[in-house]
Amino acid sequence: MERSYVNKKFGTRQLVVIGMLSGISMFMGLTGFGMIPTPWMKITIQHLPVIIGGIVEGPIIGGIVGLIFGLFSMYLNMSQPVLLSPIFMNPIIAIIPRVLIGIVSYYVFKIMKEKFNKEKLGLILAAIAGTITNTAGVLGLTYILAMEQFATLKEISSAAVAGALGTIAVSNGIPECIVAVMIVVPVCLALFKLNKRR
Repeated sequence: MERSYVNKKFGTRQLVVIGMLSGISMFMGLTGFGMIPTPWMKITIQHLPVIIGGIVEGPIIGGIVGLIFGLFSMYLNMSQPVLLSPIFMNPIIAIIPRVLIGIVSYYVFKIMKEKFNKEKLGLILAAIAGTITNTAGVLGLTYILAMEQFATLKEISSAAVAGALGTIAVSNGIPECIVAVMIVVPVCLALFKLNKRR
């Protein structure tokens, strides 16, 4: 029988995975390793443990790791505020997209693996879908819930907010998707092999 990618029992192994992946995400946030600097922007990889958790351990584990990521993001914005921190202290903006990262990643992978028997392509698409969920979710909710606040903080007109957020989504989203694929695919393949040996 083919191995299921959803673990039915929520036990010690799942708790260890949640702790490990959440710890990696928090370590990235605290140390700055979660941001890859380039000459023109910073590419975030802090959401990648959430994608990996969702793909390898299922949507519940992915959602929990995403929840911890979102809560930690709120904490960082409170303890180390920057210009847009007031927006990202909003739990709806900070948490909901992060919870969805692991869930979306899992189901994209599941569909590609089970319906089309395309494991590697499934990993690629899941990494992209999880990254887009993070970027589009945070920016989309910012537009819906905090457009005026964003305009005030950035000192731009309300009419310019959509363009500004769209520019961020494209300029950051594309390189973040590329980096996500480069990291998520080999890590997940290695974890699948490790699990098969048990």
